[in-house]
Order: sequence, then C-alpha cells, then structure tokens
Amino acid sequence: MAVADPGSEMDEVYWNAHWQRYAEATRLNPGQRYRRRLIQRLLGDGARADGTTILDVGCGAGDLLEAVAAAYPEARLGGIDQSAGGIAICQRLLPAAHLATLDISAPDFDAGPLTNWASHVVCSEVLEHIEQPVPVLKNLAQFMKADGRLIITVPGGPRSAFDRSIGHFRHYTPASLRADLLAAGYRTELVTGSGFPLFNLYRLVVVLRGERLAQDIDGRPGPLARFVMAIFRAVIGWSLFSSRFGWQIVAIARKADA
Repeated sequence: MAVADPGSEMDEVYWNAHWQRYAEATRLNPGQRYRRRLIQRLLGDGARADGTTILDVGCGAGDLLEAVAAAYPEARLGGIDQSAGGIAICQRLLPAAHLATLDISAPDFDAGPLTNWASHVVCSEVLEHIEQPVPVLKNLAQFMKADGRLIITVPGGPRSAFDRSIGHFRHYTPASLRADLLAAGYRTELVTGSGFPLFNLYRLVVVLRGERLAQDIDGRPGPLARFVMAIFRAVIGWSLFSSRFGWQIVAIARKADA
C-alpha cells in the first residue's frame, strides 16, 4: 500500500480509503489515546480562556476533536483534512465544528476564512507524511492569531513496516523537529520526547509485528488485536511526559514575531 505523491488527486483518494478502512482501529489505538492526553496537557488551562478557537490540522475522522470538545466545551472547534471522507465522518460526530477540506501542502495554499482564526493550532501525526515539512509549517502560520500557539506531535523511534506503508517519510527527534520549526519561522517553547517506557514498548510491538499489522487492524480489528490494544490502553498513561528516550515527540511553538 503506497501513498500517492503529495498534492495529487490520488492522494485524496488514498486518504478517503484510509479513513474508511482504519477509522475504528484508530479510535481503539492506545497510541492515539496517549497522544490525546498529551495534546490536552499541551493545550493546558490557557485553552479554557474566553474566545479560544482550536483548529485540528489533519483532523481525519475526528477522534481528537471529539476528545478536545469534551475537555474544552466552551471552545470553538475547527478541523481541516485532505480527505473529504474523513471530514464527512468528523462532521457527523461534531456538527457544530467549522470543517474544511484543504491540502496544506499545496504551493499556493490559502487558509481562506480560517486565516488568523485559531488561538491554538494542533498538528498531530501529520508532518511525517509530508515530504517537505518546512513549507507546510509556514502554511500553518496562516491559521494562527498573532499570539496563537502551535501544538505538534510527531512519531519518534524506528519506523515500522506499517509506518512505511501508510506513508511515513521520516520519524523525528526533538532536535530535528526544533530545526524544522526554526526554519519555518517559529520560536519554540517546548520540544521534547515523551512516552518512555510504556509508549515505547507499545511502539516496539508495532515494529515487531511488521507488515502483518495492517491485516490485524484492517476494517474491524480482530479479538487478538483488540485484546492487545486494551492492555496497552490501560497502562500507557503511566509513561513519562518528558524524557529524551521517549518515542513520541511533542512541541509548542509560536510565530517568531509574536
């Protein structure tokens, strides 16, 4: 299973099929649950202020936005994704959210009505899918208010066969993510590894499972996959938030001139 070239019509076809195929597995994924907790911690109490607007870049089927809606009920929510299929699933979950189908890797990208809309932009597990991430990071600044924050999560550690099959061009270290953010015109408030040791252990299982993982979670995950995911969902929250050994990389950044 290969990802189409960024910006191509086939890319949208691929992501529509992806969300039809893996939407349920994504909701059960212990890594996704751990990332949702991390993102809420990174958003912090500042996202409870009046006028908060939170935009999820690459919102997919809406599992993160659904969690954010529960944690920050007063915030206005928005989401963008390249997949019209993912946006349709998300819209059913969150009919009040401001959603749009946009390709953030387009060279002539224009945020349109969402320009300067967001006090908080969340970009979770997106940059690893993009061949040239720095121009995309520059595009994300269009969404941000002058004092807005950019919250990022990207994978670290080794790439599994499954990661490659769903189009991971790279995995990050804190240093490489910081370098991309600085090159895109941001100043960083936090860049760190997270998830040691239990998130790392979960990721190691994914790596060792290799290409068979796609079969495990295709459509409706089977009993064994559900059992393993349930165990990790129960314990993964005990991982360290900040550790140089963590295989989940997180960051908070602002525009350099903010």
